[in-house]
Amino acid sequence: MDPIVLAAGTALVTAMATDAWQSAREGAVALWRKVRPEQVEIVEAELDEVREQVLQARRDDDADTEQALAGMWQVRLQQLLRADPSLAGEIQRVLDEVLTPALEPAEQERIGSLVMKAKASGHGRVYQAGRDQTIHER
Repeated sequence: MDPIVLAAGTALVTAMATDAWQSAREGAVALWRKVRPEQVEIVEAELDEVREQVLQARRDDDADTEQALAGMWQVRLQQLLRADPSLAGEIQRVLDEVLTPALEPAEQERIGSLVMKAKASGHGRVYQAGRDQTIHER
């Protein structure tokens, strides 16, 4: 999946729980309006519904649900990008100018994209993590 899509989907769902939700919503809807204008009303309703789920997940301290919802919007954004690859610049703009500024500084750090590559051969092992990692070997 495109790293910009991963970051934008996560930022969108995270922004749903902020006071800047309306501008985040408008930024996301603008993406659909460019590529699939016939779906705008459906996307608006889905965003509102998912926002309620995010708020409930936050009240329940349910990070797994919030992560799953972010994954769902990452897939949706990836589908838009596949339909129109030139949309990458607009997704980046919405991420940089609308979604990321809506987040708290700690959440902004979490949104960035990370690309790691590794190659092991023979009996080599590779351990990579974008954040916490625990390895138990015996």
